[in-house]
Amino acid sequence: MIRRLPILLLCVLSNGAFGQGAPSPDQAAKAAELAKKLNNPVAALISVPIQANWDFGIGDTDAQRFLLNVQPVVPFSISKELNLITRTIVPFVSAQSPVPGGSTTSGLGDIVQSFFVSPKAPTAGGWIVGAGPVLLYPTATESALGAGKWGAGPTAVVLKQEKGFTYGLLANQIWSFAGWGGTDVNAMFLPPFVGSTTRRFTTLMLNTQSSHAW
Repeated sequence: MIRRLPILLLCVLSNGAFGQGAPSPDQAAKAAELAKKLNNPVAALISVPIQANWDFGIGDTDAQRFLLNVQPVVPFSISKELNLITRTIVPFVSAQSPVPGGSTTSGLGDIVQSFFVSPKAPTAGGWIVGAGPVLLYPTATESALGAGKWGAGPTAVVLKQEKGFTYGLLANQIWSFAGWGGTDVNAMFLPPFVGSTTRRFTTLMLNTQSSHAW
């Protein structure tokens, strides 16, 4: 069993006007809208979330692993009704050997990139949806840090924002189809999430990350 401790999930929203006193109604409306977008993974907003994780208790040596995910999100307008949002996960890894006699390995892991086609307006019920392909690139700089496989599959997200809260689910399934690695990839990733926006427009987000290797 691998135990994981998330060290950091940080998003900073800065508005210089707040330092001068209470914001004007127009500034408050813009800040509230931006805070909502920060909790929306398919919002039309360029952002670069950074997530750090510490895994421990790995293998026979109770090895440790530090994983830093840089996750740029870039939207593109493709029509009057639709956006294309790219979400890329670039992992940087430093991992101790899980077997006796091994050494620590550090470098770039395999990159995962998702493409969501999402309507610009929510549904009649207020739901925000997006779907498209997800790709796995064998970019690991060391064989121990990646699968050595090209992969692809579907991904989708559904969420709702109301009364200062955001809740939803993002999912993907990846199958490998080529590459030099010895083990095929057949994995599902399911991170449900819930977030809120305070009166001072600070965004708070809680998510659980569940993965399954079929």
